[in-house]
Amino acid sequence: MIEIEVVYAATDRQVLRSFKVGEGTSVRAALMVSGIAKAFPELDLTTCPVGIFGKVVADPDRQVVQPADRLEIYRPLLADPKEIRRLRAAKAALARQADQ
Repeated sequence: MIEIEVVYAATDRQVLRSFKVGEGTSVRAALMVSGIAKAFPELDLTTCPVGIFGKVVADPDRQVVQPADRLEIYRPLLADPKEIRRLRAAKAALARQADQ
């Protein structure tokens, strides 16, 4: 058995769970037994993007967890960060023009 962590941050709360799984367990299988779906029923663990220590896992059904891995469940972005920066810059430019 190896110990791993699963972490998920919703908009209103965060959960970090440590537990043990058998060697050779896939990332997706570890998520399914983590119990995180009970805490967040809106999560679809079969399709949600996941990562290990900030690096996205391309195929969670094949990737095997290693001792002390921290599995991170990612939420979809509500807004594109590039678009937000562009809008902020445009707003600042308008404010500068108004001050002149």
